[in-house]
Amino acid sequence: MSNLPDPARVVQLPDGTYAYTDQLPAIQPPLGVPQVVHQHIHEAPPDRTVQRIALGSGIGAGAVAAGVYFGPLLVGALTAIAANLALLAFLTVALAWGVVTVVRSVGGPDGKEAAKTLAKVRKRRR
Repeated sequence: MSNLPDPARVVQLPDGTYAYTDQLPAIQPPLGVPQVVHQHIHEAPPDRTVQRIALGSGIGAGAVAAGVYFGPLLVGALTAIAANLALLAFLTVALAWGVVTVVRSVGGPDGKEAAKTLAKVRKRRR
């Protein structure tokens, strides 16, 4: 039981309310002396220029929230489109290679001669 904290002490203040002793102010002013309250009063509402600069040239929080929400969605959509285009390009190359291989093997001497002619034409253009 020695590891338990001391029980909280409660006292009754002169106005009749109860308070914990650890929350009492260190120095209590005498009851008859008025207290000095320092209060800062704003004459006008604070300027929001800093907030607008932080949000980017006067755009509102809704636009920032939309950017935060739709930004990852846009990245995901563009990634999906790029992946689809890459898959389509790979399929196109594979199908073209298959068609060329089949035409060369089935075409006989005429197909081989046409392929050689095309190869010569390509070399001349370079």
